[in-house]
Amino acid sequence: MKITILTIGRLGRAPEALLAKDYVERATASGRSLGLGPVEILEVEARKPGKAAEAEVLLPHLKDAHVIACDEHGAVRPSRDFAGQIGRLRDDGVRRLVFLIGGADGLDPSILAAADAKLAFGPQTWPHALARAMLAEQVYRAVTILAGSPYHRD
Repeated sequence: MKITILTIGRLGRAPEALLAKDYVERATASGRSLGLGPVEILEVEARKPGKAAEAEVLLPHLKDAHVIACDEHGAVRPSRDFAGQIGRLRDDGVRRLVFLIGGADGLDPSILAAADAKLAFGPQTWPHALARAMLAEQVYRAVTILAGSPYHRD
């Protein structure tokens, strides 16, 4: 199952971008034998400001994918539950899993309505660059949990 972290905005060579890239590479390497991966980060930008314009550039990347939108009103999942969700999607034959991180104002209601699930990183507000790195780490953690690796500790 291919896993994509689809984000609004480009981070360039910011430290958070390098951290997220490291976790994505780790998840790809560890996930191969589990039928998970490749894992990638795809950055897109809207030509105009606003959530509606961002939705326009996100929508083409969602076709034939199971979509999980990162949203403050989403479910808060412990890492083992998150890993279980990814494992069940893989076992159910999902070929593409896309996680969405919106722009500064969040995701457009049309995108949230189209999502199969919503995920929150707790009640705090996180900068988008950190949310990207945190999501990449959680995907890597999920892969290691599914592999039985000692990386995750309860």
